[in-house]
Amino acid sequence: MKILVIEDEIQLLKNIKESLEKENFLVETAMDFETAMEKAMVYAYDCILLDIMLPNGSGLDILDGLKKEGKQENVIIISAKDSLDDKLKGLDLGADDYLTKPFHLAELNARIKAVLRRKDLDGSRFMELGNTKLDIENRQFLVDGTPIPLNRKEFDILNYFMLNKSRLVTKNALAEHVWGDNSDQADNFDFVYYQIKNLRKRLLESKSGLEIDSVYGVGYKLIVK
Repeated sequence: MKILVIEDEIQLLKNIKESLEKENFLVETAMDFETAMEKAMVYAYDCILLDIMLPNGSGLDILDGLKKEGKQENVIIISAKDSLDDKLKGLDLGADDYLTKPFHLAELNARIKAVLRRKDLDGSRFMELGNTKLDIENRQFLVDGTPIPLNRKEFDILNYFMLNKSRLVTKNALAEHVWGDNSDQADNFDFVYYQIKNLRKRLLESKSGLEIDSVYGVGYKLIVK
């Protein structure tokens, strides 16, 4: 799962990033209004943590921009401002939750997982296709109830495919979602091919009933056999 943290307090930003990475989230950051607006508009995220008070602008304007563009990111406002008006305006603009500073990182992690479950999985921590089950919280893949080991990237790729079952997933979208900003620096998609190859092998050996089809020159599609 890919998260954008928009926060201008350096130490808090560092603490949030480290905490989320321990939970196996892919984390990108922005510390000012312009950078945050560019990333929020150009890239897709599973969740955005949004501070209202930013250098050169307001987080509420970013929220308004997301709404006008029709982007469906989950947004949790994190702010020292505990004004009812700010909460109501943020929620009216499409925010999913509001957390007032200071807060415990454990609570933030719980709020993120709850938002992701509500929107993507209808409240469940599991995704199921055929004879397979993906346990999102425990990062476990099961085939006919038997745990199948996957490395971090394999799990993230399979998670993304299952969220987009039967849809065409482009190589660009997959690379950006799983590898984040670092994917822009790559000369080719060899790192994607390598992980897909390994994941296909695990799906086949485990008799999972899932298959990753290649769409020549474009990307991939997850098929339930």
